Amino acid sequence: MSAINVTQVQVLDNPQFFGNPLQFEIQYECLQNLENDLEWKLTYVGSAESDKHDQVLDTVLVGPVGVGSYKFVFQADPPDVSKIPSSDILGVTVLLLTCSYNDTEFIRVGYYVNNEYADEELRENPPEAVKMDRVVRNILAEKPRVTRFPCEFDTPTIPTAASMEEDDENREPAAGVGAGGFGGGGGMAPGFTDGGNGGMMASKMGGGEYGQQQQQQYAPQSQYGQFGQPQQYGAPPPQYAQPQYAQPQRY
Repeated sequence: MSAINVTQVQVLDNPQFFGNPLQFEIQYECLQNLENDLEWKLTYVGSAESDKHDQVLDTVLVGPVGVGSYKFVFQADPPDVSKIPSSDILGVTVLLLTCSYNDTEFIRVGYYVNNEYADEELRENPPEAVKMDRVVRNILAEKPRVTRFPCEFDTPTIPTAASMEEDDENREPAAGVGAGGFGGGGGMAPGFTDGGNGGMMASKMGGGEYGQQQQQQYAPQSQYGQFGQPQQYGAPPPQYAQPQYAQPQRY
């Protein structure tokens, strides 16, 4: 069992014009005190043909984190269009929200994203040069693909699947333990087409699992106050040595 349990991720202000910031409200539980920071990262896949077009939109460090429940809003600037092949600006791509501890990624949440013109006339007769001020970004928030990876946290107080398997093998040398895995995640929504690159996009997103706790709920932007600021829940936030770090609120 992981020391960090991500309980919910909500995509805010969606759909929205391509040039607007991306916002995710993240809720998670910490089951043991952690000495170091959690690193949250948001990556935009610029092209299914090559990962050289991937853009890390933002990275935020949160910590140290004590036992409790937390919630904060992760905001990132939109991708730099000049780094995306012109043929890949419109259509379906992928957003990856990941979290790491001690440089080890332990969760990846992948979303399909559809970029298209807001105007029907432009959709039917697209100009040769993309009009970015009319492009709308629609994140398929209802069906994220969630993949979890093993991660060694500070203390072995919470057993991992690997350690349990090793214990079983030590007790019963002749009996092997089969490898487990997550099932397939959410598929494409009606109206979303991958242009034949779905396999490569899916490989970037990872295996994934889709459950009720991962379902996203839209909410008006006004409910979340200042962009990028954690929300107040109960007790005041803990003090942090580095003021530039994100400060999630305990509730």
